Amino acid sequence: MPPLPEPLWKAASPELQAAVLALVQTYEGRLSVLENRLGDLESRLKLNSTNSSKPPSSDPIGMKRRPPAPPSGKKRGGQPGHRKARRSLVPPEKVRDTFVCKPTVCRRCGHTLAGDDPEPLIHQVAELPKIEPIVDEYRLHRLTCPACRATTCGELPVGVPTGCFGPYLQAVLAMFAGAYRLSKRQIRQVAADLFTLSISTGMISKLERQSAAALEAPDNELAIAVHHAKTTNIDETSWRERLRKVWLWATVTPLFTVFIIAKNRSSDVAKALLGSEDGQVVGSDRFSAYEWIIARWRQICLAHTIRTQSTIRSNSRCFPRPIPLLMAWPRLLIRARA
Repeated sequence: MPPLPEPLWKAASPELQAAVLALVQTYEGRLSVLENRLGDLESRLKLNSTNSSKPPSSDPIGMKRRPPAPPSGKKRGGQPGHRKARRSLVPPEKVRDTFVCKPTVCRRCGHTLAGDDPEPLIHQVAELPKIEPIVDEYRLHRLTCPACRATTCGELPVGVPTGCFGPYLQAVLAMFAGAYRLSKRQIRQVAADLFTLSISTGMISKLERQSAAALEAPDNELAIAVHHAKTTNIDETSWRERLRKVWLWATVTPLFTVFIIAKNRSSDVAKALLGSEDGQVVGSDRFSAYEWIIARWRQICLAHTIRTQSTIRSNSRCFPRPIPLLMAWPRLLIRARA
């Protein structure tokens, strides 16, 4: 019965009572939906970089983080008893020149010294030579035939690029763009500063396209090799391509890493990257695009698991009572493997 005085409720006709009950049930259902939605929104507000996969840049201003560890009282740098790291010497065949430095007099009494040290101290100095472009000039002569008066031009030798830049220089500039993410203007500036090379941003773009075309075949070979790898880790993240949101996928094997840009982050992309061979151990997060992987061959990322545990711990609606063993097992597993 609705919260109405009993005499008033009994005085109402059966039709009115039925209408009131239907109305109450309708609003109770809508209230339940809104309460669930409010709970989900409150749970999302509690997510941050410490208990979810959100980046630290998305954390709100003033968010309290775990306090840093108190100072141990030790001095900075290497501690007593640590393994000393030494720079390995370059082998003699790679040394440009060797200089013999002998003392002529004793540092204490000034007496004349002579002889050789069977094990002298070795001091090696590494330096970069001044880099300047090596320019080869090819003069293509155009000769006129005395018989038919046709003009014939000389041809470049086999292997000589038809452009103005050689393959090694092209590869270095492509590395600046792809591996070090430098802009066209930054590459032009680096080429001028390091190599005293003058090159336009348009030519840099053209060389990048040529490098991409040259790398297409080996890139396809590595993509196929991922299907046969015994262990592979896979992940994806949002990416900007021509002002549009796309997804950057990465498959990491013990020997190489393959990146691919896709329009979405669906399971179809994951299947195309990983292949369908049995026995391949795949490490991933708990994203639904990887649910098709057989459980025995799938390793869930422990870092994501720990963040999920933190989310459960901070959400009293989902887990009103914490379970110590459930919260501790990922860290115990990491310690056991270490």
